[in-house]
Amino acid sequence: MSKTIVLKQRPDGAPKNNDFEIINENQPSIKSGEILLKAKYVSVDPYLRGRMRDEESYIEPFKINKPIASTVVAEVVESKNEKYKEGDFLTGMLDWKEYQVHTGDNLRNVDGDSISLSAYLGVLGLTGLTAYFGLNRIGEPKKGETLLVSGAAGAVGSIVGQIGKIKGLRVIGIAGSDEKVSLLTDQLGFDAAINYNTTDDMAAAIKEYAPDGVDIYFDNVGSYTLDAAMKNINRFGRVINCGAISLYNETEQPTGPRLETTLVKKSVKMQGFIVRNFEEDFPEGVQQLSKWLKEGKLKHEETIVEGFDSIPQAFIDLFDGKNKGKMVVKIY
Repeated sequence: MSKTIVLKQRPDGAPKNNDFEIINENQPSIKSGEILLKAKYVSVDPYLRGRMRDEESYIEPFKINKPIASTVVAEVVESKNEKYKEGDFLTGMLDWKEYQVHTGDNLRNVDGDSISLSAYLGVLGLTGLTAYFGLNRIGEPKKGETLLVSGAAGAVGSIVGQIGKIKGLRVIGIAGSDEKVSLLTDQLGFDAAINYNTTDDMAAAIKEYAPDGVDIYFDNVGSYTLDAAMKNINRFGRVINCGAISLYNETEQPTGPRLETTLVKKSVKMQGFIVRNFEEDFPEGVQQLSKWLKEGKLKHEETIVEGFDSIPQAFIDLFDGKNKGKMVVKIY
């Protein structure tokens, strides 16, 4: 038998376990040109919440009673495709299934000998590439500038801050607990960090740690945190809109301060993006991230949950900030 996780119903507000269903199916068999894959590590990511809405976006929404998909590292357990052999490890967009049949198209080989396989879902996967291209291509960092990162202890934010230090920036992170603040400053090299849960005035807290203002704001949160960052943005500042996790579960369109006058008066650039905008340059990003990782300049923080049945809860836990770094589910 093989388990599959499907979207049972579209979440109303924050996702709950009963929005998902685990079903049992017969283990599939393969034909010529196909491979049988066994999931080893599954990525859960905040952006998947958007795909659970029945609305037009940059990627097709999930269908009710159909499997959910994300980036997965899987092992080839049987092959009738000359390109792949048993024991190969592949990564790419795959369904939340214990076993699945695939042609191997749009998947890439990964090597778990020199680095953990889970890293290909984080620092060497779309997470690391999001940090790399968002900061470098949109943020255009210059040595000596100040970088502010929200969601800084999360999968993308933790890498953004470290790349900022490599680039010679002063880096300030915003996270949700004293433990995460310590992680950022003591282990990941951030110059300072703010606990938003114990801060009454975020704009004032940012000003305290960035008295000369913020040159680059890498936003993973949105809402009030973005408002506070904009009060401290410098002339010709750059705002990188990567995510807005604080808004993903809202059932009504929130309103807030209007940013137009700040954008105009300070000549600020604000740009949203998805990592696949830079897909042609992924090899460059992976090569540079791998180099920094091998040189010890990058650390990849992970929160690993075990067991296929744990995937929905691991996803839900993202919205309560229960992860440090990349949230990954290890399949036995």
